[in-house]
Amino acid sequence: MAVLSDQDTLQVIRNSAQPLRGSPSDYDPLLAMIGDANFVLLGEASHGTHEFYQVRAEITKRLIQEKGFQAVAVEADWPDANRVHRYVMNRGNDQSPAQALSSFLRFPVWMWRNRVLEQFAGWLRDYNRDHTPAGFYGIDLYSLNESRYEVVRYLEKVDPEAARRARSRYACFDQYGDDEQAYGMAAGFRDAESCEDEVVQQLVDLRRRALEYAHRDGQVAEDEFFSAEQNARVVQNAEEYYRAMFRGRVNTWNLRDRHMAETLHALAAHLDQRFGRGKIVVWAHNSHLGDARATEVADRGEWNVGQLVRERYGDQSRLIGFTTYTGTVTAADDWGTPHETKRVRPGMSGSYELLLHEASPTNFLLNLRDDQPLAAHLRQPRLERAIGVIYRPETERYSHYFKARLADQFDAVLHLDETHAIEPLPHTEEEQIPEETPETFPSGV
Repeated sequence: MAVLSDQDTLQVIRNSAQPLRGSPSDYDPLLAMIGDANFVLLGEASHGTHEFYQVRAEITKRLIQEKGFQAVAVEADWPDANRVHRYVMNRGNDQSPAQALSSFLRFPVWMWRNRVLEQFAGWLRDYNRDHTPAGFYGIDLYSLNESRYEVVRYLEKVDPEAARRARSRYACFDQYGDDEQAYGMAAGFRDAESCEDEVVQQLVDLRRRALEYAHRDGQVAEDEFFSAEQNARVVQNAEEYYRAMFRGRVNTWNLRDRHMAETLHALAAHLDQRFGRGKIVVWAHNSHLGDARATEVADRGEWNVGQLVRERYGDQSRLIGFTTYTGTVTAADDWGTPHETKRVRPGMSGSYELLLHEASPTNFLLNLRDDQPLAAHLRQPRLERAIGVIYRPETERYSHYFKARLADQFDAVLHLDETHAIEPLPHTEEEQIPEETPETFPSGV
């Protein structure tokens, strides 16, 4: 590949950049590029930036209103998101968006319990009253215990004998309390007997009764069965995930992103049955939604959701990334420690963040899918920043930067030059932060 000068690249970016000035029409070019795609993956360069959440919400509103998207799938656990889903579908007992978000108790609580999500959930509930409804779903897999409890609760309502069998199978986890990592350490590191067979059998048993359970009372029954089935799938995949954490034989990042991609596929099939065509917008970190094959993690054998979605759905998918040069971010020093507002250092030398800032210290959109001269200039490897729920400026190069080819990673990028910390919702008295260290340490993405 020919080496292109930075000055030429800066000029090409300036010629191609489409300004974002705060007008409703700012996203017209993006929606035109999205076209008739079924999967739109909206990233973020941190888990604590107000503008990333706000812009995603505004784009998502237009996708729902103008292009008929029926689902928002987020990097969150299924049971917590399902409470929000019931609220926005005008079901359940919650009287406010804040109440509906209150099940997000795990660290990092600000990731989904924040002011932007509160406003978006309220908007979605109001919209769904008078239009074809759009749901809210979680695609992550940390909720082993919450999900097994949800499976039993569902079966207690529709089939008490099946609930007894499920309770008996899931009792395999009881000796570890609600500590998933204690189970993982025992089964993966100490070679204690695992619960693998029990969780697989429970999912198989549930699926065998699908026709009986799902068609009792129409659409609501179908939704409730789908949620129970997904919770059983979470238990199966989370059991493997926590066990693999301590065995070191399986890349747990791959297990997690495979689960998220499988969840999207299952959700699309569920929506296909109802609407004839499932259309899903996804909110997660750039590290999950940009194509991993365009980054240095591919050399380690890692894949991610963006890659798996592109491989499966091809032209029906659009991958959209976000970058920022500087500002503030809500983040923590270590896993499980209190969040704070941190200053984001200016983009490093050799990074896309610095390049885009030097091209234009404003907010703008780059269409990498259709603008081939631009794509050619942004296909050369550079550093790219990823801030998760932890931000360590003092070790930023090691902790938060990796090499990537931006034009192969994303179909479009929104550069928001100076951004601000997300505002979390107030803490509640019952909030507990589990003491756990995930495999996403130290960056927490």
